[in-house]
Amino acid sequence: MTNENTNSKRTSIIYWILTILFGGFMLFSSIPDIIQVPSAVDLISTQLHYPTYFVMFLGIAKLLGSIAILIPGFPRIKEWAYAGLSYDLIAATYSQIALGVPANKWCFMLIFLALAAGSYIYYHKRLKATTV
Repeated sequence: MTNENTNSKRTSIIYWILTILFGGFMLFSSIPDIIQVPSAVDLISTQLHYPTYFVMFLGIAKLLGSIAILIPGFPRIKEWAYAGLSYDLIAATYSQIALGVPANKWCFMLIFLALAAGSYIYYHKRLKATTV
């Protein structure tokens, strides 16, 4: 096996690990929003001060974005999905910071932002490797 094939395979493995972790987190975090679990509604509406109707919208958007990044192909939709899911995480983190939530309650969001960044970076490395 050539060095180029080894690098391509390693890139693909890293991409799928990061993408499954990130996509899985976003997918599973969408379910409570979609089915209107009281704690999810409370978090978004009472604690973060967003309108209640926004909860289901966020859930559906996260579900669709997760599906888009987990299904191979559809590069343009995948770009929008990465952007939307990243905006969701950034907005949630910023909202908590702006409301004075202690860092130990929101800093874990940085893990998921790092997964998003890693998945996106390796998505493009993978695309570049397949088009060369």
